[in-house]
Amino acid sequence: MGFIETLRGPARNDPEAGARFLEIMQNEAERMNRLVGDLMSLNRVERDERVRLTQSVVLNDILNSTLHTLQPLAREADVTFETEFPQIPVTMIADGDQLEQVFTNIIMNAIKYGGSGGRVTLRMTEIAREPVLRAPGVRIQIIDYGAGIDSIRLPRLTERFYRADDHRSRALGGTGLGLAIVKHIINRHRGRLCVESERGKGSTFTVILPIQEGL
Repeated sequence: MGFIETLRGPARNDPEAGARFLEIMQNEAERMNRLVGDLMSLNRVERDERVRLTQSVVLNDILNSTLHTLQPLAREADVTFETEFPQIPVTMIADGDQLEQVFTNIIMNAIKYGGSGGRVTLRMTEIAREPVLRAPGVRIQIIDYGAGIDSIRLPRLTERFYRADDHRSRALGGTGLGLAIVKHIINRHRGRLCVESERGKGSTFTVILPIQEGL
């Protein structure tokens, strides 16, 4: 609002200042748009948390679709994707759109904050008895090789509006809600999110989901 007032007043006849202020205003408007979008997503996820899952989905297809969508962003950041998926499709009962949002949020973070490592690895492993769930499950690991996160910050990563690096997150357009959305969706699927990271050695986000035998 301050920039608008300035453009209407002192900077009215200053093209250079006007162009600079308009760029700042556009960046802030885009940031607010992302924030509103993430708040709406979080609201939808919370609303659907008790709705029963009935859709049969193939995780391989969801991950490949997500990578295809994010390929331009990765190319711009000079990041390559490495995939290690089972030959046999992994099927489960889930909300396909929500799982795609989970992987989109985590992979986007890996590109933005871990892109200095030049690559992001996605590894999917089906486990007959997943120890964390004490039931059949699948682990999807998203691994980057960038700057990493201080261990003291890891427990708070899924809190709303929490940023491990506030200045960098703001500069890259983060809202501080992406991982909160991820946590709610994974909870709805009765899964777990595990994060391992070390400064200078990258980060590994592991999504653990239950799968139903016989699908």
